[in-house]
Amino acid sequence: MFKLKKSGGPRDLEVSMAGLKLGASVLQLGSRDGQLIAELARAVGISGEACAVAETDAECDGIRRAAERAGVLVEVRAARLGALPFDPESFDVVVAPDLIGSLRMNERVLCLQQALKVLRPNGRCVVIEAAQRGGLGSIFSQRALDRTYLMNGGAAGALEAEGFRAVRRLAEREGKSFFEGTK
Repeated sequence: MFKLKKSGGPRDLEVSMAGLKLGASVLQLGSRDGQLIAELARAVGISGEACAVAETDAECDGIRRAAERAGVLVEVRAARLGALPFDPESFDVVVAPDLIGSLRMNERVLCLQQALKVLRPNGRCVVIEAAQRGGLGSIFSQRALDRTYLMNGGAAGALEAEGFRAVRRLAEREGKSFFEGTK
């Protein structure tokens, strides 16, 4: 008689965990999810600012196409994640989806130091990554996270090591873990 339908889009969980408000400024690091920055841009609205950094021109083009399809404005720049092309204290929120754990240690350190630099005081860095599987699932999992990263506390350990305060796990849901740290 009645059919229950999942409301919202496929990126609603990530957007809600970012905790954005209208008029906020957000930066997405990496290019693995062009649709996520489009949804984050929608959340901050026309009065906000949405930016993304990718390492190649091809990745930048993919993000631009996703933003165009969504009908939102996103400033996209090609740059190394260890040398962000933005002024200090430019953003309220930095989002790093499926990125931090796959970087080599020196790249991860530089990336998080740059994220801290571009955040405004009390700004937040939100790290989204695949949740660690337990049992037999962990044996057959093909996830390529750095072992040193995992042994040193994963996202929470990396954020704390680079000077973020009040680091905590926000949630683990739908196969993803969400962490945040403040400047």
